[in-house]
Amino acid sequence: MADQVALVTGGASGMGRATVARFLDRGFSVVIADLNQDVAEKAIAEIAEQGAGDRVTFVRTDVSAETDFEEAVAKTVETYGRFDALVNAAGVGGAFGPLTDIDVEDWDYTFDVLLRSVFLGIKHAGRVMRAQGTGGSIVNFGSVAAHAGGLGVQPYSVAKAAVLHLTRVASVEFAADRIRINAVSPGIIQTPLIGLDEKDLAPVLGTVQPLPYAGEPDFVAGVVSFLASDDARFITGENITVDGGMVAAGPQLGDMVNNNPALRGLVGVNRGSTGERSTIRRKVEVSAGAVDGAR
Repeated sequence: MADQVALVTGGASGMGRATVARFLDRGFSVVIADLNQDVAEKAIAEIAEQGAGDRVTFVRTDVSAETDFEEAVAKTVETYGRFDALVNAAGVGGAFGPLTDIDVEDWDYTFDVLLRSVFLGIKHAGRVMRAQGTGGSIVNFGSVAAHAGGLGVQPYSVAKAAVLHLTRVASVEFAADRIRINAVSPGIIQTPLIGLDEKDLAPVLGTVQPLPYAGEPDFVAGVVSFLASDDARFITGENITVDGGMVAAGPQLGDMVNNNPALRGLVGVNRGSTGERSTIRRKVEVSAGAVDGAR
């Protein structure tokens, strides 16, 4: 029997694949549940070359189909003897276009993969963890797109917002069983899903995204690994945004409506309509040498 066991949906590529690597590094045995068999078999071969082939198994899974998800959970227990963590990482871009033009079938497909699958995972993994009696951790993938309109296409954004609320609701229901349920919300991460490299992302790095470097799958996987660990044993119902500061920065109006004097080199205080005088001055540029000398 393995010491700890995780099931990772969408584990064949992108953030799911990085999460699998993190779990294996921590000594977990892992079941990869993915629809893309070719990519999954390649991932399994790479893991075998690294010497961890005996701790990873692949189950071809349509995460929106209840029978498939139930079988993936059962296969996990059958293969490794227990079930400690579920990561609902499987995702698609889904439907896009004006709401007046999106086909309802495409809308439903988006919600089936992004939201229904999370419900199915919580349902079936939750049953097994509860019966096992030793607690567990479920980590769902949200998105920065869940936080505001304009951060992602409409169906995707709405589905991810629902994932975050489902996470909160489920965390309360399963708390008595010591099953923790949390979420991560990635920002712009370089994965096959978005198909962008750092050159493509250059216009947003250091601006819309305050941190000036591109997001990588392992950045998110590290947070997932933390949430599934004992270090997070008192955390449930939470969402951790992994986005280089995008949500914190807000809409990034910049100086388009003349609302950020700092971008024009100005310093001071605007006292509004208080009747008191506002002050304004030019920023004093200090060289690195001058700063060092002041120390």
